[in-house]
Amino acid sequence: MLINIFSAKCIGIDAVPVTVEVDITSGLGIHLVGLADAAVKESLLRTVTALQSLGFRIPGKKIVINLAPADLHKKGSGYDLPIAVGIVAASGQRDLPGTGKYIIMGELGLDGSVRNVPGALPITEMARNKGFKGCILPYGSACETFGYGLAKVYGVRTFTDVLSILEEKEDCSALEITGADCFPGSCLSGRPYGHGVSSTADEIPDFSAIYGQEGAKRGLEIAAAGGHNVMMIGPPGAGKSTLAKAVAGILPPMDTEEALQTSKIYSVAGKYMAGSQLIRQRPFRSPYHNISAASLIGGGSDIIVPGEISLAHNGVLFLDEFCEIPKRILESMRGPLEDRKVTISRLKTKISFPASFMLVAATNPCPCGYYGDGDRCTCTPARRAAYLSKLSGPVMDRIDIHLWIRPVETGKLIGACRAEPSRDVAARVADARAIQKKRFAGTGIFTNAGMSGRMVTDFCPLPPSCRDFMEKTIENLGLSARAYHRILKLARTIADLDGTEEIKMEHLMEASRYRLLDRKDSDII
Repeated sequence: MLINIFSAKCIGIDAVPVTVEVDITSGLGIHLVGLADAAVKESLLRTVTALQSLGFRIPGKKIVINLAPADLHKKGSGYDLPIAVGIVAASGQRDLPGTGKYIIMGELGLDGSVRNVPGALPITEMARNKGFKGCILPYGSACETFGYGLAKVYGVRTFTDVLSILEEKEDCSALEITGADCFPGSCLSGRPYGHGVSSTADEIPDFSAIYGQEGAKRGLEIAAAGGHNVMMIGPPGAGKSTLAKAVAGILPPMDTEEALQTSKIYSVAGKYMAGSQLIRQRPFRSPYHNISAASLIGGGSDIIVPGEISLAHNGVLFLDEFCEIPKRILESMRGPLEDRKVTISRLKTKISFPASFMLVAATNPCPCGYYGDGDRCTCTPARRAAYLSKLSGPVMDRIDIHLWIRPVETGKLIGACRAEPSRDVAARVADARAIQKKRFAGTGIFTNAGMSGRMVTDFCPLPPSCRDFMEKTIENLGLSARAYHRILKLARTIADLDGTEEIKMEHLMEASRYRLLDRKDSDII
């Protein structure tokens, strides 16, 4: 008897259907085909043991299990549950009329318990798009899907729960995922907690607690408003790390579309924590400077997982000690910074992950770190130039704002008046982002930094006087075409903060001042 059970496989942050075909005929042995990896092949022993512990018999016949399509590699332990359901249904031990209506995924324990698997969000989205009635997933994985308005999802803890749903003899609505089940005693409209994707409110510095550095705060406000990349250069103790962490406090919450994109990445990576609410707070990732290329960009020899640049999607990636990161790794960020996605190629597969993040980088100006701080620097010009040479032209072209951070003067540090709080800055940033959301509606782009060259032409027209100014600026600074477009994007964001439709001369002048490292007369190098 041939039985078809539907499951799924994640490719990037999208899922595709996989049909688990189980056929029992005369003969001996259990055979698994369909390009399965070691984890899937091991599922046979887990599944057989679990079924026997629950009182089911394993037919003494030939059992053929095919994972279709056969040319697609199957990895992970999520196929345990559909294989077990297929054996029970094909052997006639239970009548399961609901097998063709649901996407079923889950890992089986030897006692019949069901364990979590990654990728619940893409799987549920695929089930809705393909017209399935719903999904049957492990309880913890099923909780990830609540709040997105996708397909009906049942959260199961044991194999018996799965059979109850598929038999369709009794009301199983108690197994359907609701907010009260996943988040007992919590407010579903509040900000998320957990996830490991961002700092808590108590850990985020407030702009009002950072004395001085008004120019840097202005630059970071513009960066947050348009999603622009920032480079901060300054000596130790100037406040670079504190300023970077404070950016998390001025970013607006994600809307549903952004939250779904980011949550799918965390779901595929297996980093979505059970019992957490809908991700609304933007990710803030801060890896150490000795990070490997695979950890930053993504990869893996067996299962390809997203890296830090994808985990920071729609949020902030803070790279401290930027010049201490190996140059090879820095150069690997060229594509993602420009294309807003990363493509990981292997011999037999190629997977893309979104990577539209706001880069906030910080570095010392020289090996000793004190260039520009009085006469404390002991580095020669040659050593200083060699240190900053890691910041290649192509990488710096992709960073919109260059900020020189100087130590705060003693007079401003002691007895200084309290500065503008983050909530006021965040309100202006939110207003600017609302303008951009309306501007780019339906394009899949949310900020000015994500504009393509064609969009820059459409949304950043310049009056004749401004065009003359930009011609002289390009000639004097020796800017590349990419740097020119980034100045226009930056000016568009400054105009949005001012609430003006037209880019004016003062917007272009301020945007040009942030190309610090492009100046021929720069004394940093």
